[in-house]
Amino acid sequence: MIKVDKSWTLFLDRDGVINDEPPEIYIRSWNEFHFFPTTFEALKKFAELFGRICVVTNQQGVGKGILSEETLHEIHRNMKSEIEDHGGRIDAIYYCPHLESLNCDCRKPKTGMPLNAKKDFPEIDFSKSIMVGDSIRDIEMGKSLGMITMKIKSKEECVADYHFDSLEGFADELISGEKQ
Repeated sequence: MIKVDKSWTLFLDRDGVINDEPPEIYIRSWNEFHFFPTTFEALKKFAELFGRICVVTNQQGVGKGILSEETLHEIHRNMKSEIEDHGGRIDAIYYCPHLESLNCDCRKPKTGMPLNAKKDFPEIDFSKSIMVGDSIRDIEMGKSLGMITMKIKSKEECVADYHFDSLEGFADELISGEKQ
């Protein structure tokens, strides 16, 4: 298993990784956002291991008019606050609000969101970064920047460096590797 320290960055997808998949394709309000049961404990562990933790998430619902950017910001503020209340942290959240048909540079699997993170945090080294996602897009984005990739259990098959059933399983594996 990988040995990480505070010089490493963790990139996390949101839906299907931090929280349960939305009931209606898109989460439209904070009331529809539901953390996985082990998310808080995992993020608390990650906060001790990683120098930076960033969320990178496609949020096409904004482009479709299903939710406003203001509502998305409210969801993200509440998400960060809950995580912090449980001892974890998210340093930054990057999202793509654009429609897939626009073919923008920030929509995964393209690399705009992590590249923006590197602008904000120049110390980020993609060769010392891990992308955790539940979709092919997440893994492709991470691989295209030379990140180590970790896939949370999902229906899609893809080639990731590691596979785990949950964020906490991944966190526990990293910690057990630290103790060796």
